Order: sequence, then C-alpha cells, then structure tokens
Amino acid sequence: MTKQLKACAPIELTLDVIGGKWKPLIVYFLLKNQVMRFNELQRAIPAASRRMLTKHLRELEAHGMVHREVYAEVPPRVEYSLTELGYTLKPLLDTMLEWGFHFLEHLPAEEANNIEVLTPEQMQADS
Repeated sequence: MTKQLKACAPIELTLDVIGGKWKPLIVYFLLKNQVMRFNELQRAIPAASRRMLTKHLRELEAHGMVHREVYAEVPPRVEYSLTELGYTLKPLLDTMLEWGFHFLEHLPAEEANNIEVLTPEQMQADS
C-alpha cells in the first residue's frame, strides 16, 4: 500500500499546486497575457468570486508559480505574472486543453451544445 502512495505522490503534489476550479484558468490567462492586474483576471474569469480568485492567486504565489508585484503608487497597483517555474506548466495546460476538446467530442449533442468553446484556431488568433 505504501508503494502505491509513493507512486501517486507526484500526481498529488501537482494537484496540490494547480488543483482547484480557477488555478488552471489563472495560469492560462497569465501564459496568454504575461502580466495582468487583479481586475483584468476577474474580467477574464467572471464566474470566480473575488474571494476565490484572491485565495487561488495567493496559493499559486506560495507555491512559486505566480509573482505578485506591488507598485508604490496611489492608488497602489498590483500586477501578477508567472514565474519561470510557473511557465513550466504550459505543456500540462496544453495537454489539458487538447484532452478537453477530445472529451467534448464524446459528450451527447444536447450537453455539448450548452458549452461555449473557442476552437483551437480562435484561441491561437486570440494569443
């Protein structure tokens, strides 16, 4: 039993770092835009509450994935960007995106029609 847990430890660790409903989306938008302010992230992920977005940003920062830059201005300006380690998540997110498109093909039509999805071409044009 212990060997199985040890074998799964890297997966559990990965899920600890990027698990959660909003963390992958935060990383995705930071990959796409390089630097974003909190309100820009909130507009990009409107379903995320301020509280959850703040919580997930803090967790990503604590794990060394996100850098938070505070500028001494009035009003204060805070910008978020990925760290070098955060950029290493790109292949993982690319794989998740590819798998998501694959999964959509297996959903019943009535369920798939209720999901608004950009095509890979639209996502590339957006970048």
